[in-house]
Amino acid sequence: MSSLSSQPSKKAMRNPGAPNASQQGGNRNASGSGQTVKFARRTSSGRYVSLSREDLDMSDEISGDYMNYTVHIPPTPDNQPMDTSSVAVKAEEQYVSNSLFTGGFNSVTRAHLMDKVIDSEVTHPQMAGARGSSCAMAACDGKVIKDERGNDVIPCECRFKICRDCYMDAQKDGGLCPGCKEPYRHGDYDDDVPDYSKGALPLPPPNKGDSSNMSMMKRNQNGEFDHNRWLFETKGTYGYGNAYWPPPDDVYGDDGGDEGFNGTSMLERNDKPWQPLSRKMLVDSSILSPYRLLIVIRFVVLGFFLQWRITHPNRDAVWLWAMSITCELWFAFSWILDQIPKLCPVYRLTDLEVLKEKFEMPSPSNPTGRSDLPGVDMFVSTADPEKEPPLITANTILSILAVDYPVEKLACYISDDGGALLTFEAMAEAASFADLWVPFCRKHNIEPRNPDSYFSLKVDPTKNKSRSDFVKDRRRMKREYDEFKVRINSLPDSIRRRSDAFNAREEMKMLKHKRESGADPLEPIKIQKATWMADGTHWPGTWAASAPDHAKGDHSGILQVMLKPPSTDPLMGGSDDKILDFTNVDIRLPMFVYVSREKRPGYDHNKKAGAMNCLVRASAILSNGPFMLNLDCDHYIYNCKAIREGMCFMMDRGGENICYIQFPQRFEGIDPSDRYANKNTVFFDGNMRALDGLQGPVYVGTGCMFRRFALYGFDPPNPDKTQPKDDSSSAETHPLTTTDFDPDLDLNLLPKRFGNSTMLAESIPVAEYQARPLADHPAVKYGRPPGALRVPREPLDATTVAEAVSVISCWYEDKTEWGDRVGWIYGSVTEDVVTGYRMHNRGWHSVYCVTKRDAFRGGAPINLTDRLHQVLRWATGSVEIFFSRNNAFLASRKLMLLQRLFYINVGIYPFTSIFLIVYCFLPALSLFSGSFIVESLNIAFLVYLLIITCCLIGLAVLEVKWSGVGLEEWWRNEQFWLISGTSAHLAAVVQGLLKVIAGIEISFTLTSKGAGDDNDDIYAELYLVKWTSLMIPPIVIAMTNIIAMAWAVIRTIYSAVPQWSKLVGGGFFSFWVLAHLYPFAKGLMGRRGKTPTIVFVWSGLIAITLSLLWIAISPPAVVNTPTQPGGTGGGFQFP
Repeated sequence: MSSLSSQPSKKAMRNPGAPNASQQGGNRNASGSGQTVKFARRTSSGRYVSLSREDLDMSDEISGDYMNYTVHIPPTPDNQPMDTSSVAVKAEEQYVSNSLFTGGFNSVTRAHLMDKVIDSEVTHPQMAGARGSSCAMAACDGKVIKDERGNDVIPCECRFKICRDCYMDAQKDGGLCPGCKEPYRHGDYDDDVPDYSKGALPLPPPNKGDSSNMSMMKRNQNGEFDHNRWLFETKGTYGYGNAYWPPPDDVYGDDGGDEGFNGTSMLERNDKPWQPLSRKMLVDSSILSPYRLLIVIRFVVLGFFLQWRITHPNRDAVWLWAMSITCELWFAFSWILDQIPKLCPVYRLTDLEVLKEKFEMPSPSNPTGRSDLPGVDMFVSTADPEKEPPLITANTILSILAVDYPVEKLACYISDDGGALLTFEAMAEAASFADLWVPFCRKHNIEPRNPDSYFSLKVDPTKNKSRSDFVKDRRRMKREYDEFKVRINSLPDSIRRRSDAFNAREEMKMLKHKRESGADPLEPIKIQKATWMADGTHWPGTWAASAPDHAKGDHSGILQVMLKPPSTDPLMGGSDDKILDFTNVDIRLPMFVYVSREKRPGYDHNKKAGAMNCLVRASAILSNGPFMLNLDCDHYIYNCKAIREGMCFMMDRGGENICYIQFPQRFEGIDPSDRYANKNTVFFDGNMRALDGLQGPVYVGTGCMFRRFALYGFDPPNPDKTQPKDDSSSAETHPLTTTDFDPDLDLNLLPKRFGNSTMLAESIPVAEYQARPLADHPAVKYGRPPGALRVPREPLDATTVAEAVSVISCWYEDKTEWGDRVGWIYGSVTEDVVTGYRMHNRGWHSVYCVTKRDAFRGGAPINLTDRLHQVLRWATGSVEIFFSRNNAFLASRKLMLLQRLFYINVGIYPFTSIFLIVYCFLPALSLFSGSFIVESLNIAFLVYLLIITCCLIGLAVLEVKWSGVGLEEWWRNEQFWLISGTSAHLAAVVQGLLKVIAGIEISFTLTSKGAGDDNDDIYAELYLVKWTSLMIPPIVIAMTNIIAMAWAVIRTIYSAVPQWSKLVGGGFFSFWVLAHLYPFAKGLMGRRGKTPTIVFVWSGLIAITLSLLWIAISPPAVVNTPTQPGGTGGGFQFP
């Protein structure tokens, strides 16, 4: 492979923005492959009548409407000649969609043709294993080739039914039909009524030698002939005979065409002023200005306070003073890192109407409104069907397939990192159920489009529904969904029973063979207990009983196109097709692909990051959507227009510099009090909005739309580096090569960066070109012309799918830059933060998209143990970042200063736990010792403390106002900050240091997505308490402070001179610690007394031991002196 554009691939030819696309098209036209189209005239009824040349010569009434010339139209997706090649394409596409592809390291890629994917019946024609007629050839059980509606495709007039394999064999044997024994022919299709419903046809330019042709002056920005401009200005039609302009009120015949669409509206739309797709709004100055002022005041006062604390030590307890001042200095530094990046919060708004008008409204060049939006590839990852129930994943897939986005521009990929047959068949069941669910959602505008969430809504389902058949359809759909859930839940038993039956059959065969061969009947029969698919063959992935090549970490790569790419134009349903009436409802489904990457012992598969990179490569081969959106298996699309919301930013001016759009995470199933701050609203509505005013929010692992080109490791467009190649074209519309993106990249080193797949390398400039916004504004530096993405993509073939299998093999990333510069970054358990940081470090910007209706929703662990382990994983990743080259201290100059401070805080915040734990013990130590952090009460100290406290309260109130976070949510966040800081964060620091110093790897388990044991209580999981060592530090802190308070009370009561002021002062700070630990204590108790007794025994022993140790070291002094007159009251004094 010498370059990206030396040998254009099929993908480059099918995309208008690919290199050499225009040259290829020109060569194809010059070769004379176009076909001569007969003349036609349009009658008053809107019908087109075929006319021969003799008819034209003899007809006087139309002589003024037609000129005597011939139009040549090249074969396009809208105008395919009816020959054997079109049948072969359908046959190849059906073969790909019905085949399970496997392959990997040192193995041949195989396509296993499956006539049955699941036990239940499959009806949708796009799905693998769909029902159909049988082949008429003897001894063949194949299925007949089908079209988009599932109807049989008969390649011969004799109506002889034939499958794909038999048809290909007949073509090789001379092209004779097995039925009539004559060459295949398709009848005379020239007299068919031409179809004008598929949008503009790319006409070839007229003869260049004709200098008198005025249309030669009509050229677009690329210097090529602009057919749309030529036809529009000459009032021409798309190419059947003479250019004849129909009346404005009769563009679509008698029916008037689409509502609100006529010739006048088309003309007026071109005259409309340019409108932005998104707007950025600052926070109201009445809130933001005081907020910034309080930050400055607190910063200054904090400096004076720390200076006073350093210069006024407590000489009676220097050790206590030193500990406190050290912690306070660190807390001040940590507060600066956390607070300063919040200086510029912003809001963003989108305009979906403008998006639709720009990319999907009918126009002279696009009469039917075919979408000009770029493609989007959706990624869903799962790893263990036991911890991530297949029903949850299936509901997520259904919400994606039903999203409101052009069907032909959408592709969904599921990554099964466990290679489980249970997940495979669950996804197949979901694809089959989508045949009903997706059209139902489109027909009745259902929200949300996750069936489980929709049918669980507590609101009136008929609200805003106007169709009379809604109630009937909903009732039937609910019954179908209940049956679907039963099928999913019964899959484990179904697979087990099926496998047992087939394994028993194999044992019987072995036993029979043993008897026939005369072997020793007492010798035990050894047969591997395999896992079997529905069609009676071995599952190539993980078996229930592990075996070589069939274990969880040792199996071949698997790829199944469960739903083949849909047709370009809408496919309307009918009243008799399904159990529901889908008349005038588009029944197409997006492309859906199951992927399980190859895993072999001895290879580092890099967990989720490695799985996501495999999806990036496989999708680049199969669909090459210029944008990618990844979701966790338990996060579903709650707003069906979420993708359009994100596209408003990508397609707006300045969108070429955006690397990703991050959506906020919203959670369901959280207890009303949000005991452990699972919603994390302070971060998602506060910190992320603030970062949106800088270089952009961080990537949080899910609900993020990426620009594929940015994920490939390229820098954002730079006008100084990217120059026009010649004077006739500009960078706005010219497709670039790889050296244009990265001048330092040697073409010969492409395999080193991206691997040795030529298709993958050639897809890069195509993805970059298609991701550009429209060049409809001078501020758009890198744009594309309108209409460039209306060309349909070519159907899949076996070669393309085989290439996709090769790029998900375990060896593909060897000696490449995948995981280092390209794709998701390896080396950290928080690969999401590192991946986003790398993009920001290269100069890219990101955008935070907060929609009026939540874009996505998902689940979160609500029990204490899982929550702590989740925070532990995040904090451990931050420690890894701090000790790696991804530390923001080492960032480039392209990273903004305030953005750099935030990323520095990301790597540092776990270390705060060391100082936080010490500070939480200080109140108890103060009560035990009778001393305090200051030597004596001072007016300056009280003033500083009062100002700092008031500023803190003011900042909290103002931040709550501009972020929209509730005050209770803010308090819950503060509480869990102390709980996690004294438990998970400390463990993360220890684990991170062990990994850096001793090289001990950190292993984490998946968080279970299942519910608690109590099925009647949706919050049953909240009360589950599982023992973990992370609970020890908070318990010790709480019990130590409780014992210290009890000890201080006893000491004060039995003291000769009771000093209640010391008790109140020290007890207040202990109470402050205990108040923050209250949710932890409440969760530790559980609901049914499930807390292990050993927890209290160990914690009590440790707390008592520490208390006795302190008393032994510093026993309390007994005061025997008489009380001085008037001294009993004394003044208020800190302990």
